[in-house]
Amino acid sequence: MNRRGFLAAAGLGALPGLAGGADLAKMIVRSPNPQDLEMSPDGFQAWITPLDRFFVRCHTYVPERADLATWKLKLDGVVNQPLALSMDDLKKLPRVELVSVAECAGNGRSFYQPHVAGTQWALGSVGNGRWTGVRFRDVLAKAGLKDSAKHILLDGTDVPLGTMPKFQRTITVEKALDPDTLLAYQMNGEELPQEHGFPLRVIAPGWASDSWVKWLTHAEVLDHEFEGFWMKTAYRHPKGPVQPGATVDPSEMIPVTDLNVKSVIATPAAGSIKSGRVRISGAAWSNGSPVTRVDVSANGGETWKAARLAKDRSRYAWRLWSYDWTASDGKYTLMARATNSAGQSQPLEQAWNPSGYLWNAVERVEVEVSGKEIISLYTDEPAAAQQQPQGYQAACLTCHDEGMMRQQHLTPAQWDREVNKMTGWGAKIKPEDREAILKYLSDSFSQ
Repeated sequence: MNRRGFLAAAGLGALPGLAGGADLAKMIVRSPNPQDLEMSPDGFQAWITPLDRFFVRCHTYVPERADLATWKLKLDGVVNQPLALSMDDLKKLPRVELVSVAECAGNGRSFYQPHVAGTQWALGSVGNGRWTGVRFRDVLAKAGLKDSAKHILLDGTDVPLGTMPKFQRTITVEKALDPDTLLAYQMNGEELPQEHGFPLRVIAPGWASDSWVKWLTHAEVLDHEFEGFWMKTAYRHPKGPVQPGATVDPSEMIPVTDLNVKSVIATPAAGSIKSGRVRISGAAWSNGSPVTRVDVSANGGETWKAARLAKDRSRYAWRLWSYDWTASDGKYTLMARATNSAGQSQPLEQAWNPSGYLWNAVERVEVEVSGKEIISLYTDEPAAAQQQPQGYQAACLTCHDEGMMRQQHLTPAQWDREVNKMTGWGAKIKPEDREAILKYLSDSFSQ
């Protein structure tokens, strides 16, 4: 499906505004609660993403706001001196500012074929922020790492839903000691919004934001790998290529870390445009190897032209780009392909993985050029609703809404796995209701 069709299918409506952060009227709501909010494509026209446009990803409900009078960051484990630091203690350390992309590992998941379970992001679960805080290594230096230190377990105040495992992630000591890895207390010059991790979150630039743990209260230095669910089961992808739809042995999966090089077209949007000069523009980003080139094609990849790169730049930030195209009447496929300083470029076709992580295939935007604007009168007729089975509301809509369910497009076997997972996490499904619920999910929300 192209971007226009996907975004039209995902119009889930607006919710009340979120204080201090995202403006829900401007966001694509993937899940109202827990909050999964996506930035629309026009957000890729700004170098710094405004707070009210910045995507939000929450595995659980946003926790209550911390009281800084009593809040502490606990640091312990294989260290010489365990610490409990107040915000005032942290702010006595050197203040550092960094501009970096934060991108969900699942950004682009909706485009994988066959479909995979999870939040069905298009391309907007990403933002470019200005983060202010202290270097993680300066905090670790106060505690003193022992020689056996290998990993750091990060824990926040978010509370799991039902029997869901607590969201805990680790980063390597090497990554924590990188001078660009921060513990941030400000975002875009303001106090961290609550949904972005107030009062403190990890900034692990160049890595997917599943490692950017929010609401941080505890960092435990380990001499071994952590065996928790969110490291050993979730946020893992295959070591190498796999057949689309294949089941991958867990031993062949590795944790998600580095982002891939990627670009997104912000303008023009898919659909009808007028002939003449058309500015194709967007943003491109990568891991720790900055974007050095963006090439644009207006003929489906037959020929490519170099785009202009904007002056604003930073190692981990996205780079705005533009290309002026003289468009004549006809139908065209616009494409953009980014290359970074390590020579990595976007693939034309995406290798499949069972978790839907790290999508970075070249984007395609279909446009029709005419001397006058074309207005489409076509609308999709909604499918007739099926009657919900006994127990469906309590089991499936306590944490999610119908809109999120509609986005999944899973096979019956995938729905069976999802039902097993959710019942394992505390969803209440009576044995006599399970088959009817599974049939309803498969009939209503399958590909």
